[in-house]
Amino acid sequence: MMPYRYRRIVFLIDSLGMGGAERLMVAYLSHFVATGFEPRVCALQVRDGNPVAQDIQQLGVPVDLLPVRHLRDRRAFPLLLRYLREHFADVLHTQLEFANTLGTVAAKVLGIPTVCTLHTMGNLMTGSLSRRVRAHLRHTAMQWSLKRFCDRVITVSEGTRQHYLRHGGFAPEQVMTIHNGISLAPFDELQSHVRQATREALGVPDDAPVLITVAVLRPQKGIQYMIAAMGEILRAVPGAYYLVVGDGEHEATLKHLAQEHGVTERVRFTGMRRDVPALLTASDVFVLPSMTEALPTVLAEAMAARRPIVASEVGGVPEMVEHGRNGLLVPPPLAPASSPPLVATHLAEACSYLLLHPEKASAMGQAGRAMMEQRFEIGRQAQRLGDLYRELLARRGK
Repeated sequence: MMPYRYRRIVFLIDSLGMGGAERLMVAYLSHFVATGFEPRVCALQVRDGNPVAQDIQQLGVPVDLLPVRHLRDRRAFPLLLRYLREHFADVLHTQLEFANTLGTVAAKVLGIPTVCTLHTMGNLMTGSLSRRVRAHLRHTAMQWSLKRFCDRVITVSEGTRQHYLRHGGFAPEQVMTIHNGISLAPFDELQSHVRQATREALGVPDDAPVLITVAVLRPQKGIQYMIAAMGEILRAVPGAYYLVVGDGEHEATLKHLAQEHGVTERVRFTGMRRDVPALLTASDVFVLPSMTEALPTVLAEAMAARRPIVASEVGGVPEMVEHGRNGLLVPPPLAPASSPPLVATHLAEACSYLLLHPEKASAMGQAGRAMMEQRFEIGRQAQRLGDLYRELLARRGK
């Protein structure tokens, strides 16, 4: 076993909300605490609650918060330098845009090996012109830092890796793919009554067909198209409900859209929830209508819960969802021939088909669980990541 001073891994992340990157980090931490590494987590932006912090602390992993807000915050760089010195980081593993940009530069100054994970293919250009320009500049700055200062870049899907090789100018040997993974335990430990109890708490009848999306509520998640599809779904499956799990900037707009389409009674906004396994168990079909994705962790969660998936054919999604095997893929909202009504129709047809053919839906759910166990269980991915840490330490003679 490596001596103590050579095995401290600092995970640097933008914040500790309930996003996929944060949940993936928790899954990795649950493995690393027993593998000879000493993990520690540092979040750069303080947000209300930092809900994942509690999960990390329950693993016995220290969590620190640095009160910086953005790259222009003059305190950010010196605070991070001091933090890394004080905690004797042997490897720095950064997650998300702000941490990737700032962390790689700080680690370079201190001579610390760095691993950086890219969870997206970049910011989808939505919003005002000034907002799009700022997003583009932030993403460009991150890529510049990673290309020059990061020892190894991890992408969460092969599609994401190819995107950055083509458009980001990265050297092939610098970028590797480690697919997202999750622990099966939270799903296997659920009691048989959870489905009924969760539905009762949500006000959903026991026998109702239920669709579900779990996401941060942003325009690029495409939930607006799914809400637009609900009218057509209800004509085919009159008893259907749609659960929207998560919060975010687009929530008020989505609620207004549900009113416009007259489906308020059948679209339930649950807000941010920590009991995602129970909510998936209470549903029948998982829907991911995104405009862009790298490889969302929630797909692995849906597969672990044995739920068939309807998803946009974007990014790394086809690496997890095989059309006709564990779900149905639909043309993405940004496809050349797509229009909002057509996107909604594709979603409605796929969702209605699975709800009306429960035996096929169940078979797809079982196939997804088998794929999850074989390819996306967190233990396999954690082993590869741990091997990478050891490789970087060995290069430095540690």
